Amino acid sequence: MNFNSEFNNIAENYLFAEVAKRAGGYSAKNPDKKVLKLGIGDVTLPLVPEVVKALHEGAEEMAKAETFKGYGPYEGYEFLRLNIQNYYKQRGVTLALNEIFVSDGAKSDLGNILDIFSKDNRVLVPDPVYPVYVDTNLMAGRKIIYANATKDNGFLPMPDYKTDADIIYICSPNNPTGAAYTVAQLKEWVDYANKKGAIILYDAAYECFISDETLARSIFQVEGARTCAIEFCSFSKTAGFTGTRCGYTIVPAELGKDGFNANKMWLRRQATKFNGVPYIVQKGAAAVFTKQGLKEINENIKYYKTNAETIAKCMDSLGIWYTGGKNSPYIWLKCPDNMGSWQFFDLLLEKAQVVGTPGAGFGKNGEGYFRLTAFGSKEVTKEATERIKTLLTK
Repeated sequence: MNFNSEFNNIAENYLFAEVAKRAGGYSAKNPDKKVLKLGIGDVTLPLVPEVVKALHEGAEEMAKAETFKGYGPYEGYEFLRLNIQNYYKQRGVTLALNEIFVSDGAKSDLGNILDIFSKDNRVLVPDPVYPVYVDTNLMAGRKIIYANATKDNGFLPMPDYKTDADIIYICSPNNPTGAAYTVAQLKEWVDYANKKGAIILYDAAYECFISDETLARSIFQVEGARTCAIEFCSFSKTAGFTGTRCGYTIVPAELGKDGFNANKMWLRRQATKFNGVPYIVQKGAAAVFTKQGLKEINENIKYYKTNAETIAKCMDSLGIWYTGGKNSPYIWLKCPDNMGSWQFFDLLLEKAQVVGTPGAGFGKNGEGYFRLTAFGSKEVTKEATERIKTLLTK
């Protein structure tokens, strides 16, 4: 018996686990100090009434023999996929039902999708980047190529035809930087992928925060994307399902190469390794896309966007450079006085009792930057920004 030695190539602790460990250690030593957390991107508002109502209905159905559900379809119940299909249709994107796969979250699928690709693919990820993209590929022994995302390009790297890549990760609005691609910019990536015979794994988990119509909410708004892209989305940030768990993946029917079809392979993979999302959860998820559900969900999103504005105004008052905060729940800021990311983390924790996420944890280009999240409560966000302002204006 041998273990997978590729695990030696990843950090011992997942970034957010390390942040939690350090914050927890500080709280244990300073029980009298109130620590405010704007680090992990976890939501704080409860599920909206329309979703809770549907969850209750689903639970009641499971209690009656005539409406009880056992194993469901591997790709998800049709009633939920129809609602997802209609959600895309409202933005001018046409999807077939068999192109929509319901899952327990985008994070899971972004790692699991790699099962349908060979180990020798070269993987292109932006730097800084959501750690899951890198770690899941390192675990499988794939070669990682980095596209530099920096202040100079607004943390939105564009394709370089001198670079040969097979799998390309794009997250827009981006985690951690909050930067978002326009439809025109994504067209350049789509053209690059089609020319190189590559595939784009497009993470749209934060699309619901976009209000600028020039920005893409789906890669399938871009001509040519159906032959080179798979899209992942989640109910976690859209509807507060971080603890409820539900998401979906879009795999176009025509996507494939050399006789292999990605849609059929993904269905086969799911049928082998996944027994589907619980019926009750899918009932709740379907309620998200009803008229009343969307109305209630949008109120929650406005709440978080107000928090983002509060953080952005704080940065403006301090003269600190940042991205995000408008079409994203994240604010990506330049650490003041050329401090390192973990140095600034320690300063905020020890002097202001505020927790954020060090940019260095997202890649080498994240060093010297810091991420704050708008997913805290309005009260915590207000108090945290006041503490930061007080600390940095001394």
